[in-house]
Amino acid sequence: MDTSCTKPSKKMPLSSWKLVLVLILFFAVYMMYVALQQYGVFSVTNLITVGALSKAPICHMPAVSHSDAPFFHFPKPVTYNRKECACTPVRFFAILSMQRSGSGWFETLLNSHPNISSNGEIFSVKPRRSNVTSITRTLNRLYNLDWYSSAAKNECTASIGLKWMLNQGLLQHHVEIADYFNQRGVSVIFLFRRNLLRRMVSILANAHDRAVKQLNGTHKAHVHSEAEAAVLAKFKPTINTTLLMSELRRADKMGREALKHFESTRHLLLYYEDLVSNHTKLMDVLDFLQLPRKKLSSRHVKIHTEPLANQIENWGEVYRALNGTLFESFVNGNYRR
Repeated sequence: MDTSCTKPSKKMPLSSWKLVLVLILFFAVYMMYVALQQYGVFSVTNLITVGALSKAPICHMPAVSHSDAPFFHFPKPVTYNRKECACTPVRFFAILSMQRSGSGWFETLLNSHPNISSNGEIFSVKPRRSNVTSITRTLNRLYNLDWYSSAAKNECTASIGLKWMLNQGLLQHHVEIADYFNQRGVSVIFLFRRNLLRRMVSILANAHDRAVKQLNGTHKAHVHSEAEAAVLAKFKPTINTTLLMSELRRADKMGREALKHFESTRHLLLYYEDLVSNHTKLMDVLDFLQLPRKKLSSRHVKIHTEPLANQIENWGEVYRALNGTLFESFVNGNYRR
């Protein structure tokens, strides 16, 4: 007797099958709807992008020599639209200098030009010069016209740059920075002082005012009135003659190294004394930047205008220390400004 029993198969009720089919159909319709929506958004986005690109102006290089072409740029800032000036070519520059060499005065002169934006000592902030990556990131932002400062002229700027002191990471990373300048088409303006002793007097006087704040409790590195200049000029520093020669050699070496490290760049060498005595030198700067000549002005008032003998407390010692040396022209020169 076959005692095995076969269990009857359980069949899904018809109503359950209908429910499954409905769910499958609903899911298929939903997936098709999502796909169509995605396709529609993608298409619209593409149309918008194509439309935007079609409206972007096609900028043409001005009639310049082949060698000058790499120094004309058409930046596309991300923080604003250059509008009608989108095809105004922009020249990039960097003023390489040392503290108390007239760079502040020089920069205000440049910024009086309607087409120039020089943005100060950007790399005086240490994190911006902490390494090559930080330096490059900062320069890219500046030369893309996305750097905001009081000097920014935004969309119609035709020349943009900065003031960069030699001791602000410039010499430390000179290889990478020189490569960057050459690759990005950045023109270099060297601004130095011939008389490094006068620069030393200015440094010491500025340090004194930073400590005592002679103008109503406020330190001013630059002044805009003759009355303020007269107050600051009263201080006569005493110079350590033991360290004098080494300090002058150090400053002289720093300038020479900068000239050597960046000799491969397109550059212009200026001296503060020449700018003071001959204002036509400023037109040479505008020609170098290939900008229209304009009269440049500054509100800065020179602080130290007297002969060095009247500005150094221990003048006799300083004179004897430098007379007959490589730097004797600093004490025997006729330059009074």
